Amino acid sequence: MGKKVLFVGESWTATMTEIKGFNTFGASKYETGLGWIDKAIEHAGYEFVYMPSHIANDKFPFNMEELREYACVVLSDIGSDTFLMPSATFSESKKFPNRCQLLKDYVLEGGALLMIGGYMTFNGIGGQGKWWSTPVQDVLPVELLTCDDRMEHCEGVIPEITMPEHPSMKGIKDPWPALLGYNKSKAKPEAELVATVCGDPFIAFGAYGKGKTAVFSSDCSPHWAPPEFCNWKYYDVLFKNIIDYIVE
Repeated sequence: MGKKVLFVGESWTATMTEIKGFNTFGASKYETGLGWIDKAIEHAGYEFVYMPSHIANDKFPFNMEELREYACVVLSDIGSDTFLMPSATFSESKKFPNRCQLLKDYVLEGGALLMIGGYMTFNGIGGQGKWWSTPVQDVLPVELLTCDDRMEHCEGVIPEITMPEHPSMKGIKDPWPALLGYNKSKAKPEAELVATVCGDPFIAFGAYGKGKTAVFSSDCSPHWAPPEFCNWKYYDVLFKNIIDYIVE
């Protein structure tokens, strides 16, 4: 495998309606959560390949040959339906390979997978992420909940490092900034539980087949990741360590 990291998700379109007396008008905008994680991955020496959510629906690889081009796949704030319902399946009832099964097979054959938390990963808002019902669950180091798993903490919560000597913590010495939320899950027996938050898994790793996987249960950008975290001097180090550990 090469040194490419395929980063999938972390994008959205927002619509707005303004009412001004008798008149109304609408506006929309496209946004991404990039600006921090992409730089961290590039600084780590990987080629950052970005696939926004609306592109992934039809362009995420349907076969192992294409997926093997990447040393690591990162899923961030993107639901499983995007992978399970290509446009032609939804509109024309056409059959396609199950890309959630493909991701599992990719790991078992030696690939690296990182799931970052958000409103559509893990199980997410209203349970829409629904990753627990896919084969991807089999190769994650945590058991995903089957309900809305968001834990909102506007007061801020600070992770607790449970394995300070783990390679993913290398070079990180200072106290951690607070985060504003995360996805709740349960650590599997085989998990390397490196950090917790409020007693729940925060950073965990697992080995499955020939590959490794990791979860980072909070976000890599706002709102759960406030400026204090995104601009933390160890932000780049942290994500480099996580990806290096599962890619090696």
